[in-house]
Amino acid sequence: MQSMAWLVRVLPKPENPIEPGKSSLLLMRPTLMRSTLLALFVVAITLHSAAQTRATRDARRVAALTYEKQGNLLEAEREWKELLRSYPGDPEPYAHLGLIASRQQRYKEAVPLYRKALEIYPNVPGLRLDLALALFKSGELKESIPEFKGLLNAAPPDSAQALRLNILIGMAYYGIANYADAAPYLKKAADRDKTNLPLRLALAHSYMWSKQFKEVLPVYHEILTIDPDSAEADMLAGEALDEMKDNAGATKMFRAAVKANPKLPDVHFGLAYLLWAQKNYPEAATEFQAELDNDPDHVQSMVYLADTFIQMNKMEAARPLLERALKLDHSQALAHLDLGIVLTEAGENANALRELQEAEKLMPDDVNVHWRLGRLYRTLGRKEEARIEFDKASKLNKKADEDLYQKIARGAARRAPQQGGAQAVPQPEPATSPNQ
Repeated sequence: MQSMAWLVRVLPKPENPIEPGKSSLLLMRPTLMRSTLLALFVVAITLHSAAQTRATRDARRVAALTYEKQGNLLEAEREWKELLRSYPGDPEPYAHLGLIASRQQRYKEAVPLYRKALEIYPNVPGLRLDLALALFKSGELKESIPEFKGLLNAAPPDSAQALRLNILIGMAYYGIANYADAAPYLKKAADRDKTNLPLRLALAHSYMWSKQFKEVLPVYHEILTIDPDSAEADMLAGEALDEMKDNAGATKMFRAAVKANPKLPDVHFGLAYLLWAQKNYPEAATEFQAELDNDPDHVQSMVYLADTFIQMNKMEAARPLLERALKLDHSQALAHLDLGIVLTEAGENANALRELQEAEKLMPDDVNVHWRLGRLYRTLGRKEEARIEFDKASKLNKKADEDLYQKIARGAARRAPQQGGAQAVPQPEPATSPNQ
């Protein structure tokens, strides 16, 4: 701004100079006039500057919004950043910069921008949902849940927004493996959306993995009304029945899953494992091999197919499978045990000892590991180490016997009121081999 000296020069001079002794108010009149005019001038300049500022601000805002609408996010971001530098207390630039970051899938960058906008003005419409979605999509699932829940509490219960929020909360819990908390929200959503197959599969998995096995089957039947040939649903039902000790039902479900979709990952393995547990080794071997045909690197199928061969006394067929499985995943305890057995049978005692010791590290409470180690130590003439391993196996067998006896006793106690009194429960004989 130019010097104000010119203003002083143009102020009118008094027509009648005040004589000494006159009123001091008269003496002050020229000064007051100068001050008043100066103040009016400053106000005029300020108003003019404010009008210019508002015009500049409005022009930038319109430009930013136009760029956004045109999809020119780079220029839109530049305009909002310029506005933010000039008006750091305005929530709108923060909100739009967060929106641009989200559109470019830079969700982690969007989160603090949304938070800052809400800190300045908490009631920006839709912004809290944008924040929750950015948290969800950036993988901060746990942090997104309180935001979604706050929005759900404010949404009408039967609205589309409530349905969407129930799904989002349920899937956030599902994503952090909190399946018990996921299930109620997914159930509410499934009750509203009768034809949503992925939603029901997620609900069935949540029930399954939170050990609510009986709840899986009703969802399974709902899935069949949507997709009668759903192999995944058959697998889920099979897993639930297996957990409920219904071996025949579980096997039936897995057979149906194999028939519906023989290429579904793990479908042959699931059936094979049930058959293996039932000691139906020839058919189990066929199914394990079918899984490997679908996925040549399916480590679990390699290990269990090898174990199946060992059960059928086909040691030479088992060895290459076990060696390959351990190259892919060295933490497979059963593979170390089985390879130790194969090497022992082949007379490669040093290598067998290494594998059995590795199995012992991974499965310190497995009876068969200690029993096999004891036999190998005895073969090697290491009698004291053999005795220690046999003692460990004996103690583990004794503990297993006691646990079994307690289960039998509890079952008899539950049946006693219906049978007119408790019946004696026979004491089990001590186990004499690892199989017992």
